[in-house]
Amino acid sequence: MIEQTILDYLNDTLTEPCYMEEPEGIDTFVLLEKTGSSLSNHVYSATFAIQSYATSLYEAAELNEKVKAAMLTIAAELNTISKCSLNSDYKYTDTTKKRYRYQAVFDITHY
Repeated sequence: MIEQTILDYLNDTLTEPCYMEEPEGIDTFVLLEKTGSSLSNHVYSATFAIQSYATSLYEAAELNEKVKAAMLTIAAELNTISKCSLNSDYKYTDTTKKRYRYQAVFDITHY
């Protein structure tokens, strides 16, 4: 499952923890969400939104940069992923919960 592959990779690569569900009681973390996928000629592609949470806007932006650096090297590190490209990234502060976060969206081709 591609979600588990990326979750494991980010947890092995980053010093901050990565989850698929928002944890309670943790201020700085990464949240992984698959927003879509497709299959063509036996090759899968998926779109992931990866959110970086922190206690300040600067720290959230800094964590977002770490996530981008890790994700842009994932294809070289894992043989099950053939391509990973950054679609977009932006400030995505959660105004409802008053938490700082950034979001990076990646398009991934995998087997």
